Amino acid sequence: MAESRKNQFPWFFVGIGILLLIIGFGWILLNRQPSPQATSTPASVEQVERISLEDAKTAYDAGTAVFLDVRASSSYEASHIPGAVSIPLNELPTRMGELNQGAWIIPY
Repeated sequence: MAESRKNQFPWFFVGIGILLLIIGFGWILLNRQPSPQATSTPASVEQVERISLEDAKTAYDAGTAVFLDVRASSSYEASHIPGAVSIPLNELPTRMGELNQGAWIIPY
């Protein structure tokens, strides 16, 4: 009987190890950052979609757009559109996940 108990002892540690691996993999899968959506980059200035000031004002008044301030943080702090999100242009590639990809985003 003592010998059968001796053989079960290593299996206890193997079971705990497997359980910890499963928990670790689950934690990794559940805490992944969403991959940024690939969007086509305009090849020229003419291909950048522009909106009129009136359309931007209408979207602002209706709350149907997110205004994205891509200037330096110091410029944002000095003055910005109320409610605008500040992501400086040089940080934009790494912070795109902060924006709702389904929203109408108006950068300025």
